[in-house]
Amino acid sequence: MSGAKLITNLHTESPYVRATGLNSIAVENGRFVEIDGLPLDAKIVDVDHAFVLPGFVDNHTHLVHAASREEEFLMKIKGRSYEEIAAAGGGIHNSARKLQAMSEDALFQRACSRMDAVRKAGTTAIEIKSGYGLTVNDELKMLRVVRRLQETYSDMLIRPTLLAAHALPTAYQSNRSRWIDIVCEELIPAAAEGKLAYFIDVFCEKGFFTVDETAKILAKGAEFGLKAKIHGNQLAVSGGVQVAIEHEAVSVDHLEQITETEIKLLASSKTVPVGLPGCSFYLGIPYALGRELMERGLPFALASDFNPGSSPVYDMQKIWSLACIKMKLSPQQALDAITCNSAMAMDAAEEVGSIEVGQRANLVVLQREIQNLSYVPYAFGENNIEKVMISGEWVA
Repeated sequence: MSGAKLITNLHTESPYVRATGLNSIAVENGRFVEIDGLPLDAKIVDVDHAFVLPGFVDNHTHLVHAASREEEFLMKIKGRSYEEIAAAGGGIHNSARKLQAMSEDALFQRACSRMDAVRKAGTTAIEIKSGYGLTVNDELKMLRVVRRLQETYSDMLIRPTLLAAHALPTAYQSNRSRWIDIVCEELIPAAAEGKLAYFIDVFCEKGFFTVDETAKILAKGAEFGLKAKIHGNQLAVSGGVQVAIEHEAVSVDHLEQITETEIKLLASSKTVPVGLPGCSFYLGIPYALGRELMERGLPFALASDFNPGSSPVYDMQKIWSLACIKMKLSPQQALDAITCNSAMAMDAAEEVGSIEVGQRANLVVLQREIQNLSYVPYAFGENNIEKVMISGEWVA
């Protein structure tokens, strides 16, 4: 069954209408198609002058995790830094202990509950990382959960990422080179050969992994066909931008700290800069220079960084708001950053992120009462979504 639909009567200020002059969108077989190619029995969907947007794309998440970390919330309120909490046994290692104690089935069920909520909030394509396993078996367990999510939510583009170099496991604190070797010689081959990962990622940051360690891991990932991503420049200028560009990373994420030299390097590269304003808000650290990067022509993208320790938010409407309020992006710039630019940061610009013939038919329909696109980031406490379409079918 083709599921052919003609979605019509869009708000005239919808970006798609302004760009094309068309007031209808044609969908068939889960893809956007030419209107004149639709079958005569296509279902007419009148959205009654509602704004219709491309489905949101979240290019950086840690959706698979065992449990929340609200016990660290009080530590943050009392002024403890990210590094101090980690040194006290919190942070990534706290999540790792909880995940190691949980069965794969239980982990999968929790991930499904989160995925259901994510989809209802308008996210129609997503990247999901490992990184809370910190053993060979548990990192692979996380990636198997992501594969099960791909099978369960087969209508949705889900990109899995191996992030075994997220933190140094406790057992290797005095022998860090051994963990690097395990990542390179055991985990990367296993993830690639099992088709469990699309990306390889490293937390290239002071107190975590060095530039040289990052380069070694990315190079090994490339040998096995894994495309690179980087966590970089969150806490300090870490060299993450340079190593990302050197290894042709699809994106470099965080960038709360950045130099003029690094901005120029990014501008001359194909690496997408990604800001994570949920993390900046939650940790009380600077925000990436999103507006400046966009005004200088870079395809700046946004993501939720959904995780239990530093950004417990999955709703891209909130990310849209934070980008406008704190990064001073215009509503349209921020929308681009959570759709078409975010798709670039997932290496998926041909598949998702825009309303274009051939792309997956992913849409967000806003509440009919909304008569100005700026209302969505303005009303940061509201759910402004009426409907969500993924691959041509309404899921919310």
